[in-house]
Amino acid sequence: MAKQLGYACINMTLGEEGISCNRTMIRKTFDAKGIDYASELIVSNMKNLLQLIHWNNENNIKVYRMSSNMFPWMSEYEFKDLPDYQEICELLAAVGKLAMDNNQRLSFHPGQFCVLASPNETVVLNAMNELNKSAQIMDLMGLPKSRMSKINIHVGGAYGDKKSALNRFCKNYLRTSSSVQARLTVENDDKASMYSVSDLYWGVYKVVGIPIVFDYHHHQFCTGDLTEEEALRVAAKTWGNVKQCTHYSESRRREQTLVVEELMSNSNITEQTLQDWPTIAKMHKEVSKIKVQAHSDYIVDEINDYGLDIDVVVESKAKELAVLSYLKKYKNKLQKVL
Repeated sequence: MAKQLGYACINMTLGEEGISCNRTMIRKTFDAKGIDYASELIVSNMKNLLQLIHWNNENNIKVYRMSSNMFPWMSEYEFKDLPDYQEICELLAAVGKLAMDNNQRLSFHPGQFCVLASPNETVVLNAMNELNKSAQIMDLMGLPKSRMSKINIHVGGAYGDKKSALNRFCKNYLRTSSSVQARLTVENDDKASMYSVSDLYWGVYKVVGIPIVFDYHHHQFCTGDLTEEEALRVAAKTWGNVKQCTHYSESRRREQTLVVEELMSNSNITEQTLQDWPTIAKMHKEVSKIKVQAHSDYIVDEINDYGLDIDVVVESKAKELAVLSYLKKYKNKLQKVL
């Protein structure tokens, strides 16, 4: 079975050429320039998104997570009020058609403040607004109203009572638009006190049927007493006839530890002689300070799909460069699968 890999938001290669589909502005600028400037940035972002989709296709990358920054401060206005609304609609339609014609899977992942489980109604209403706006963008692109065009979020905080928080999440999900409900997915967390795949399966999927996006890296810190394979397979059961989508990254601490170990090995440096190499000794010391949850720049290991047919959003810091490096490294194995 074929793994399709992709990345999130920023294309570093195109960025070197000044091509970005994430141009935004700070609140002070928005207050000063308003939706006229927001509209201008959106047009620029959409034109550059077209170039990015072309680039993805040329490089055999079929999965891409769009950034909400494409529409700066979108919670503050209605799309139809944008001065360039008609041009924006045409550009969005072009992006959607190009993506679908080339079998590219587009998605959104609203940020950490998009919390349906919050006990604060204002927070919930803001989350619903952001989700509805994300779905509107996908609708204007002509993307399927299904989890093939997912809008992925986390449950959010536990607020001292995970069961009640999960109940609020499910109830508030049912308050969102049908376009959101058709696309929403939920992701496991990277803290033991938060939500594991098991928590999400019983507390969300079994209640309202929302599929689970399995994050390999997060699972290491919040297992819910499941192995990686068990958790991936539990998540797989929630996707029905839609291809399962996962997230993958590795520990930056481990990645940098391997870099230091390779430097030491190549220079015949031992723990006893490390003090004679101050630069490498400093690197060795700094590695232990890296948060274990921090994402690596690249992918060291082969992604284990356990025989399942999955799409993978690679969340490594090197973005598309990490994907290209992986595709090159495992080219022969991937070709056999294809």
